[in-house]
Amino acid sequence: MRDVMIYKGYLGSVHYSTKDEIFYGKIEGINDLITYEGSSVSELKAAFEEAVMDYLELCELNGKEPEKIYKGTFNVRIRPELHKLASEKALMEGKSLNQIVEEAIEQYTAKSDSSTS
Repeated sequence: MRDVMIYKGYLGSVHYSTKDEIFYGKIEGINDLITYEGSSVSELKAAFEEAVMDYLELCELNGKEPEKIYKGTFNVRIRPELHKLASEKALMEGKSLNQIVEEAIEQYTAKSDSSTS
């Protein structure tokens, strides 16, 4: 698993600056840029949790939805050979490429969920 923290269902990235000798990150999966930092792991964790709480409070005060809205569309770039193979297999199975990609992502996320439990 990558270096992330989770608090109240929000993911926070974890990075380290060797130049500044500080841990830092941002809340992921939101439309705004909310960052935090700390000089130790415990400080970073506390700053992340405080940032989440402050952000949720601010959203509530402004009547704003805190989570990023996902539209369900995104671009996928793959090798042309793989694109051809996937298109042919989908056609032979009577499926669209969208269905194939959705099935693959469902399998991937189900596998990820069971491996982190």
